[in-house]
Amino acid sequence: MKRYKPTKEEILAAAGKTVPDLIAPDLRVLFCGINPSLYTAATGYNFARPGNRFWPTLHAAGFTPRRLQPEEQQELLSYGCGITNFVERATVAAAELNKQELVAGGKLLVEKVLHYKPRVLAMLGVTAYRDAFGRRDAAIGLQPETIGDTRLWVLPNPSGLNAHYTPDALARVYGELREAL
Repeated sequence: MKRYKPTKEEILAAAGKTVPDLIAPDLRVLFCGINPSLYTAATGYNFARPGNRFWPTLHAAGFTPRRLQPEEQQELLSYGCGITNFVERATVAAAELNKQELVAGGKLLVEKVLHYKPRVLAMLGVTAYRDAFGRRDAAIGLQPETIGDTRLWVLPNPSGLNAHYTPDALARVYGELREAL
């Protein structure tokens, strides 16, 4: 399958666009990104930007039997996993978001979780989680709070810009969540 590569103009025109959630009731885990990149919004597929390590990490951690391409994201539902974001609008970088947007996104996320009831909500980025939920001391891993019966888990952001985690380290930390499920 040849991957669609948006033009520079299409990427720039994607500012502020949204990407639909990949979600269903009673998932094992709902992965929550910070917000879509312009590349993701231009393609319409989550974590589509080349260099984003989400799809390779899911496979390496054992969530999927093979490495899925962003265009195959719908297949993720068959493995009991879905995708949403704290903030729906696409930006060049997550740093463009303000704390108020993350707090508002956190409130919408709570409603979404109470409606769909995933077993675990896995937030991809500790800083976004801290800002959205006012948990200044939160760290990577299982959180003491829940949303209804849904456990909260914080994972490192898989962006290629997150130099703190190598691909092996991401696979190990994401694998800890998979093993806990």
